[in-house]
Amino acid sequence: MVEIKFCGMTRPEDAAHAASLGAAYVGVIFAESPRRLSVSAARHVFAAVPAGIRRVGVFGQSTAREIADAARQLPLDVAQLHGDPGAAVVRDLRQLWDGEIWAVQRVAGDDLPTSVAQLFDVADAVVLDTKVDGRLGGTGVALPWQRFRAALSRVRGKKARLVVAGGLNPTNVGTAVAELDPDVVDVSSGVESNVGVKDHDLMRAFRDAAFSTVAR
Repeated sequence: MVEIKFCGMTRPEDAAHAASLGAAYVGVIFAESPRRLSVSAARHVFAAVPAGIRRVGVFGQSTAREIADAARQLPLDVAQLHGDPGAAVVRDLRQLWDGEIWAVQRVAGDDLPTSVAQLFDVADAVVLDTKVDGRLGGTGVALPWQRFRAALSRVRGKKARLVVAGGLNPTNVGTAVAELDPDVVDVSSGVESNVGVKDHDLMRAFRDAAFSTVAR
């Protein structure tokens, strides 16, 4: 069964609700974003997350040392690297920190970038997200999942798992799961009533749609 990551948390009550719905991952954002938190604010949010739910921090233009320091302070289970990091960036962080490293590959248009193959070799997971100029993530713009199936089949099966993001919401997550059979689906803006404020009914609907879908 696919796992769920609820991301962009800014409130402890939303993080607690994500855990109650069976989310495997709860994420906060340290990258440039309207949902951006400080380390101290993230600690407050994660205090509502019970043991067994993995904590994810999303980073943008931070150094490997800065990411490792923040990951140890909280502590994090996963560091998610946004901004289309190369394989060298993943390797640099792995020298400093022993948690999971997820590399985000943003996609513009219908073609999967050739660089994604390297990320499947070095990262613990590759996150496919939509590329929108001037935005790192949380765009609400969906990817053309069906058009990536053949390209993904040629690079999957290596080290990394597949995480699908990019405009997911309760009405389309089932299609994404059916088309790509991801290991994890990642949602932020698609379950919000306001920026950074999660709608608990939408969260539940997203969970139900993701868990009830069988991949093709």
